[in-house]
Amino acid sequence: MTTLAHISDIHLSPMPEVALRDLLGKRLTGYLNWKLKRHDELNSETLASLVTHLQQQNADFTAVTGDLVNLAMPVEIERAGRWLDALGQPDRVCVSPGNHDAYVPGALETAQRVWGPYLQGETLDGAVFPFVRRVGDVAVISCSSAVPTRPFLAVGRFDEAQADRLGRILRVMGEADYFRTVLIHHPPNPELQHPSFGLKGHKLFRQVIAEHGAELILHGHTHRSSIHSIPGKGHEVPVVGVAAASAAQGGTLDDPARYNLFKIERSGTSWTCTMREYGFQRLGNEIVMRLQMRIY
Repeated sequence: MTTLAHISDIHLSPMPEVALRDLLGKRLTGYLNWKLKRHDELNSETLASLVTHLQQQNADFTAVTGDLVNLAMPVEIERAGRWLDALGQPDRVCVSPGNHDAYVPGALETAQRVWGPYLQGETLDGAVFPFVRRVGDVAVISCSSAVPTRPFLAVGRFDEAQADRLGRILRVMGEADYFRTVLIHHPPNPELQHPSFGLKGHKLFRQVIAEHGAELILHGHTHRSSIHSIPGKGHEVPVVGVAAASAAQGGTLDDPARYNLFKIERSGTSWTCTMREYGFQRLGNEIVMRLQMRIY
């Protein structure tokens, strides 16, 4: 049996000291949004409690589906690197980056340098994404939808080159009989698309999954707990989103902080997969198991 933890939308706080010269372009609107709204709804105390609870599960592997930072300033990226080191060793943790990690041009490249092995794995053609981590019978396949965008936009992008590589990886991992778990920050299912914050290329992503199959897709971005599905090869593929890991109770927009834990095991020629969701309720101070369900 392999246990896989999923956490997302870290949004490390508090915001570091910011000089006026740091707030050029999109960072200005992002900073104002943080000061006026998000700084009360995303906090470090909530995140620390959730991570402590997650680490007590001693999962075989932890998938982080992006948005470790807020404005992707160099000091934030450095701090996120230290947070990853505290979360777990890079052979047991990987990241699929989010739009905040690529907030401005050059930010994602800085994150790749600082976060190093957390953003690396087996690849095709020398491209960074998708990369693969193999953990027991599970193949964790990390895609990237993270691209810099104009102010007031939080869209992601999944292009044909990445789609081609993802298809080839899914085929190889499927032939080797791995439980293929695909990570992407932006949700690919049609129910959660929006011109301002959706995934450009979501149809292309779904076409790849429909052609080559997968067993599970994990995402973040929405700050909501959700379960959907998209067509796969021979069966529907669960698409599971998780609430922001730093979301405080009492927020007006988001579910309180949560993480998911999957227990995956081969059963003859098929799979069993059970998901447990842990986190805060809207009332009460304890982290509890909110949901348990069998996916396969």
